[in-house]
Amino acid sequence: MNEQVAKLQVFPNPKPDRDYTIRHTCREFTSVCPITGLPDFGTIVVEYVPGESCIELKSLKYYLFAFRQQGIFYESVVNRILDDLVAVCRPKRMRVRGTFNVRGGIRSRVTAEYERQD
Repeated sequence: MNEQVAKLQVFPNPKPDRDYTIRHTCREFTSVCPITGLPDFGTIVVEYVPGESCIELKSLKYYLFAFRQQGIFYESVVNRILDDLVAVCRPKRMRVRGTFNVRGGIRSRVTAEYERQD
């Protein structure tokens, strides 16, 4: 587990016997284009049905802000966020959607999903 993932924190789900949905939206997401080195701006939405743990918000904020210095494609960043969050909080279901600002006249949206197989 890398240092960035290790800093993600969770807390016990207060209602593990009930399925409910949590949605976190980060409208200030920034990463770096690995080709041009220019910043990419977008919105990341994390939506999940928790299992035994929920993601602590401050640690999620710092985790997402750490991408500001990383050269990474949209597709890779969305899938990496999903993989890292699933590894830490083990949800029943999770969807991560990245909607990135227009670049060259093209708006990009990438969605990655996970569903636990019990």
